[in-house]
Amino acid sequence: MNFLNKYQRFISSKWKVIPLLDRWLIRELLPPFFFAISAFTVVSLSVGVMFDLVRKIVESGLSLKFAIQVFLFKLPSFLVLSFPMAILMATLLTYSRLSSNSEIKALKSIGVSTKRIIASALVLGVLMTGITFIFNDLIVPSSNKNAEATLRKGLGVSMHSDYVTDIMYSRFGKIIDPSSNDSVDGMTHLFYAKEFQNKEMIDVTVLDFSRLGYKQMLVAKRGFWNEPNATWDFQDGNILTISPSGGFTSIRFENYIYPLDSGPNKIAEIPKDANYMTLSDALKAEKLYELSGNLKEARRMKVRIQEKFTLPMACIVFSLIGSSLACKSYERTSQSQGFAMSIILILIYYILSFVFSSLGVSGALSPLVGAWSPVLISFSGGIYLLYKAGD
Repeated sequence: MNFLNKYQRFISSKWKVIPLLDRWLIRELLPPFFFAISAFTVVSLSVGVMFDLVRKIVESGLSLKFAIQVFLFKLPSFLVLSFPMAILMATLLTYSRLSSNSEIKALKSIGVSTKRIIASALVLGVLMTGITFIFNDLIVPSSNKNAEATLRKGLGVSMHSDYVTDIMYSRFGKIIDPSSNDSVDGMTHLFYAKEFQNKEMIDVTVLDFSRLGYKQMLVAKRGFWNEPNATWDFQDGNILTISPSGGFTSIRFENYIYPLDSGPNKIAEIPKDANYMTLSDALKAEKLYELSGNLKEARRMKVRIQEKFTLPMACIVFSLIGSSLACKSYERTSQSQGFAMSIILILIYYILSFVFSSLGVSGALSPLVGAWSPVLISFSGGIYLLYKAGD
């Protein structure tokens, strides 16, 4: 009890350090903010998870225990999406109410600028930007993986978490000229597998261009990476070699040891969805795609890496837009009106994000420009609204 009293006094003393104006505004902002988080999270979970889980309970026999676990594991990913939306709704509701009650006008009449009035909202936006980044990078990837594993376990589906189709890997290095032992740089191997499942590659084709003038093709029903020996073990296949003169030889094998690096295995183990990857995982994936020559996937990963930062930045952007827009208006906004306005602004923002992200992935824009353009455009709009609110 003594410790609790000391802790309360400590918090109270720190809270009083904050200027009175900011303490008042924060008290006004927090209730609608927590309401908005609850509202957006419930709506998004209902549409994105709950209905699907109910269908699986009815149609596939998923037990209620596993359904609740999946629901809880999915919660962080929807919370992350709710944070920016909640900031927008909270600032719209709070500052529009203060405007309609002439409290904003009263503050301006005693010399408090619009920038100072919305500073508390921006601080809340900065704080939520940090929390959103931590959630999105440290909590969401692991919780999404746990949700998928729990769902598969509940449905009695075999755990093929490493199941991937159409694995392609290009290896670059020295192409040797057998007649002179000279070498040139270029693609030495092209690896393709139809499936990757249970640590095995299925229906493998390997093209070998490492000897100038020679072309070799290995076809195997399956293959796996032998970590201790650092080689590939292929089973049940053929090797066709074409010489510079046009002659060819064909060899049938049951088992064949092939000296290729572990690149195909690493490519296959990269999650296709960035929501299953931390920032560190995404950076490793980008480097691996670049080394393998898969420039399209490397570009896509660069965009997803930048989006790890732009998603949290939406909290700052929305806090600026919401507070500036509401300070300009003198009509009180109800919760339903604030919710509707928030949906419209969020929809516009995410349409911009989708369009520019697609342009970044396709190569029409650089990944950096594609990912950050919606943030910069929206931030510029917020600055304009702030300027107009100060008139």
